[in-house]
Amino acid sequence: MGNFVKYAALTLGLTLSQLSIAGNWVGTPAPAFNLSDQTGKVRQLADFKGKWLVMYFYPKNHTSGCTEEAKRFRDQYPQFQKQNINIVGVSLDSVDSHKSFAKDYNLPFTLLADTNKDLAKKMGVLQGYGAFSFTSRETFLIDPQGTIVYHYDDVNPSTHASQVLADVAKLSAKK
Repeated sequence: MGNFVKYAALTLGLTLSQLSIAGNWVGTPAPAFNLSDQTGKVRQLADFKGKWLVMYFYPKNHTSGCTEEAKRFRDQYPQFQKQNINIVGVSLDSVDSHKSFAKDYNLPFTLLADTNKDLAKKMGVLQGYGAFSFTSRETFLIDPQGTIVYHYDDVNPSTHASQVLADVAKLSAKK
């Protein structure tokens, strides 16, 4: 029984530490990345410096919730541009899958292929078991200096784009 209790305590401790890592992003620098977009171009965090960045993680291209969320960002893209905000969608899907997804729904923003799961691990959004992996639906709002200013860990695909726009407007008004 003693080993079971030690194992359970260790497992609970690791789980809680992972939750705290994922939940304590606000005020920290966004992690660097080198990921290919839907055109095959390698993109880095530095490419977006000087503008707001919405980095939204989603589970899978061409699924209902992910398609809904992408279409909402697409439909409000002009408002994001007016506020000097870049949008980047990130999933574990391939460059080819992103290319098809962007084409099928006329997505005007960047989709990053995190096929090695590096960024998902850094951001604490990697989910699944074994070969079946995906990212949780979470968004990080990064200010023009590269600092995470908001972490959305409970995202409604239908209303999220509007919520982010409103939050950036509030944050911009404070500066």
